[in-house]
Amino acid sequence: MERKINRREKEHEEKHNNSEGTEEGKNCKMPLITLNVGGYLYITQKQTLTKYPDSFLEGVVNGKILCPFDADGHYFIDRDGLLFRHILNFLRNGELLLPEGFRENQLLAQEADFFQLKMLADAVKSRWEKEQLASRETTFLEITDSHDRSQGLRIFCNAPDFIAKIKSRIVLVSKSRLDGFPEEFSISSNIIQFKYFIKSENGTRLVLKEDNTFVCTLETLKFEAIMMALKCGFRLLTSLDCSKGSIVHSDALHFIK
Repeated sequence: MERKINRREKEHEEKHNNSEGTEEGKNCKMPLITLNVGGYLYITQKQTLTKYPDSFLEGVVNGKILCPFDADGHYFIDRDGLLFRHILNFLRNGELLLPEGFRENQLLAQEADFFQLKMLADAVKSRWEKEQLASRETTFLEITDSHDRSQGLRIFCNAPDFIAKIKSRIVLVSKSRLDGFPEEFSISSNIIQFKYFIKSENGTRLVLKEDNTFVCTLETLKFEAIMMALKCGFRLLTSLDCSKGSIVHSDALHFIK
């Protein structure tokens, strides 16, 4: 009796293992499709391309739309091969995810229209409109000395996200140079107010006060702002107070792309 039970259990286990193997085999055999888009090859699953019914790619894969083949037998689509990665990512993720600093909204909207992906086209157009609106608005960051209002700096830019980024960078740099004395400055929405600025000699990065606490120099913060702006692709439009004679001595910096 015991032997029969063991045999049955073994048969059941083998059947279960076989069925699992069959399922794994099915999963491994999911059809992959290679697309040649403007000379760039993309390999993806059929279910990705057919995610949105009545889209161009769903029509091609399911034989509703005739599509030419390249010399290697891959579907050939005469569109922008570089931008297609954003189309494919949308199909995979179900949402628009673009890299920071992406500037080809109009072209991507055209590609979305061609591939008949209305959700993507609407998302790109909405993003584009927001950027257009933001580009017309100039935002600023003010850096001041609470004891001497004549000392300070205003940074103007037509990119709010850059102002937020440069603010974070200046705060980070200041904290590292204040060496554990965060009470030396306060932060609000668009103002960083320092307890003291000290004019430094050229090349000085840290200044030691009489009470042995560090303060940041205004020249250092200007240098950080200019270097970060240039790295992010902005240009210095003008020093807004040209009477000072040089950027180092100016009261304001204006960046634009």
